[in-house]
Amino acid sequence: MPRAVVIACSTGGPRALSAVLPALPARLGAGTIIIQHMPPGFTGSLAARLDRASRLQVREASDGDALRPDAALLAPGGRHLRLCQERRIRLSDEEPVGALRPRADLTIADAARRFGPELVLVVLTGMGRDGLDGALAVRAAGGTVLAQDRASCAVYGMPRAVTEAGLADAVLPLDELPRAMGEAAA
Repeated sequence: MPRAVVIACSTGGPRALSAVLPALPARLGAGTIIIQHMPPGFTGSLAARLDRASRLQVREASDGDALRPDAALLAPGGRHLRLCQERRIRLSDEEPVGALRPRADLTIADAARRFGPELVLVVLTGMGRDGLDGALAVRAAGGTVLAQDRASCAVYGMPRAVTEAGLADAVLPLDELPRAMGEAAA
């Protein structure tokens, strides 16, 4: 059964996403969600730029969107992205968590509940520890966790937290992540 993919990133994320997404196939698992820490007003242009360079359709997520194998949905800046019972997107204006909105941990925990072992989490470059609690949920549900290695990160915070907690199934350089993601999501 194809697996859903959640990508979490922060500082250095747009550059990392620009390297990873164009190297992915036109269909990836059951669908892809991207949480990139950005303020409102910036994620639409990032999604458009990534879409032009990628075989996947990349766009900013909207309320009610369903995951699709041929699409990657980017959380809008300033909104939490939640997954409902029907595996549909619900955007939320709930309070920031740890000063972040969107907060990757919220989306990842929702995805772990909905997809269980059929979830692949990819933690890319970024400051802080967002993604750590989500990685715990993914591992508890039997899913797979991939982390970017220190040498290829702009900021080794988010992947470091996951790696040092022993939650990463693989720690890979940025240029090896697309292949590993494709294999894990198949």
